Amino acid sequence: MTIKVGDRIPSATLIKASADGPQPVDTESFFAGRKVALFSVPGAFTPTCSARHLPGFVERADELRAKGVEEVACVAVNDAFVLQAWAVQAGAEGKVTMLADGNGDFAEALGLTMDGSKFGMGKRGSRWSAIVDDGVVSALNVEEPGAFSVSSAEFLSAQL
Repeated sequence: MTIKVGDRIPSATLIKASADGPQPVDTESFFAGRKVALFSVPGAFTPTCSARHLPGFVERADELRAKGVEEVACVAVNDAFVLQAWAVQAGAEGKVTMLADGNGDFAEALGLTMDGSKFGMGKRGSRWSAIVDDGVVSALNVEEPGAFSVSSAEFLSAQL
């Protein structure tokens, strides 16, 4: 079943790169007691994700925080090392927290997966954005396959 507005984010463990190596991030703790702008990309370094999706959130991170968002986070079915390299390349460090869903378990629990097999990518998280307030989804914007509009930072910012 696909997550919807009003649902609680499922319990999962994501991975974040740190100076001390990969660190587990428990979703229940991560989202507890605060407002998070969360977005999902099909893959780091892929064309739309690198040219438009992540850059939009990097550019609007301060704007989102000024509207009450305490953290901006990106999740992708990639490993933490790839996401960290992507964050460095995109200038996202300190602006967007990169959360690795390496096995796609979180995307699966959300019901927001896509099949990228025809591109050699396997099962991935689909493209979407959300506002998560104290662990509960208060806004959710899921893209149609191949589209990029409702998951953008601009669109999400307008919902705050």
